Amino acid sequence: MHPSDLPAAMQRAFERQRESYDAAPFADWPTRRDRLQRLQRLVSANEREIEAAIDADFGGRPRMETQLAEIFPCLVEIRGALKHGAHWMTPRHVGVGKWFLPASATVQPRPLGVVGIIVPWNYPLFLAVGPLVGALAAGNRAMVKMSELTPAFSLLFADLVRQNFAPEEVTVITGGPELAAEFSALPFDHLLFTGSTGVGRKVMEAAAANLTPVTLELGGKSPAIVAPGFDMERAAARILAGKLLNAGQTCIAPDYVLVPTADRERLLIALQSQGRRMFPRGLAERDYCSIVNPRHYERLAGYLDQATSSGVAARPLFDGPQREEAAHRLAPVALIDPPLTLDVMRNEIFGPLLPVIGYESANGAVDAALAAVKSQPRPLALYWFDDDRARTERVLQQVHAGGVSINDTLLHVAQDTLPFGGVGASGMGQYHGRWGFDTFSKLTPVFRQSRLNGMKLFTPPYSPIAQRLLALMKRL
Repeated sequence: MHPSDLPAAMQRAFERQRESYDAAPFADWPTRRDRLQRLQRLVSANEREIEAAIDADFGGRPRMETQLAEIFPCLVEIRGALKHGAHWMTPRHVGVGKWFLPASATVQPRPLGVVGIIVPWNYPLFLAVGPLVGALAAGNRAMVKMSELTPAFSLLFADLVRQNFAPEEVTVITGGPELAAEFSALPFDHLLFTGSTGVGRKVMEAAAANLTPVTLELGGKSPAIVAPGFDMERAAARILAGKLLNAGQTCIAPDYVLVPTADRERLLIALQSQGRRMFPRGLAERDYCSIVNPRHYERLAGYLDQATSSGVAARPLFDGPQREEAAHRLAPVALIDPPLTLDVMRNEIFGPLLPVIGYESANGAVDAALAAVKSQPRPLALYWFDDDRARTERVLQQVHAGGVSINDTLLHVAQDTLPFGGVGASGMGQYHGRWGFDTFSKLTPVFRQSRLNGMKLFTPPYSPIAQRLLALMKRL
């Protein structure tokens, strides 16, 4: 198909889904279950092809990382929806005010209609399938716009969806940013976007023309804070586990570390030891991911060069060569106390550069670290390392973040019992598990009046009895 024909084809696909929904607006559980089971087979029957396509798009993405960070959580999400979906869709009984008894009330989840999902390049399977599970479990049709930066996987996923779903159930759209802009402007019943804050603003602006509700899963600078007295080896192991997955190309990767100034050198040594332990051969390790393309490699190399030319001390975390430009591979580097004016501190890093910043912590105080975090836009994730439960609870009350992992990184996103989403500049709305089902449903309130009721007393003409009853009701 010629690129000029794509917008019209996309519009026709939307209209086809809308007509299909209007013809059958409330899918029963067997229908929803069948769609989820087909999605489950799509993933589980094509694991090797999925791994190979993503590896090709990145120019080197470890298959184990695709298994851990994409295939496994997709299958967990689908299994959870298959197990609980029938219960999620049943009416939820709620109480009524005592003056309205014996009436009753329920909340009826019903499908919204046609859902749009815009997928980024960094986890193209999980960030397509994850929201799609919620949309299908809730009984919707869905259109999925894939990233042009993962062409091999996008074409594979489109083909797999065509094999497993009718176009009026799920349609995959491939194309560049211009097509994504037109996709955002379609009159969806809900639109979910995962990506940068800047693009998120444009998506929200396009959706506003149709008053389309949006869920925005954005990013930002997610901090890891090490409390005074915490084991530096333990902190280094978990921080690097989160930072080096996908070579840091993760929206909830630890973006920078705040550590007591007195402990900073011990943490840096621990980070170096851990980096070499995880990847003994450095960039020669095939279990270390490449940067997705030359443009993003050059962006990250530019951040690093700007920092070092400004006098910022850099600690390589790998032995051996630090860059492979032709293969767009970049070794992780700790940057010590970079100024806030540098690009590495102004922008979300989305790569293996790790600023390590000291803070004053006399007598176990963490006020300086919390003030540094609160001076920035609210992050998508907060990583707090501390064995002091009371201090941890105080921090949870003081710092606002999309999600929190304590004494670890990333793992809150792997729990389908927890909502995933941002706050402020890091996003709005949430999904995963039942939270995704509710996001893609209209929770319709239904009030059922009893044959026996006292409403006649409160219709005109208002009697003295009604006035006395209302006065009594206001007091009780």
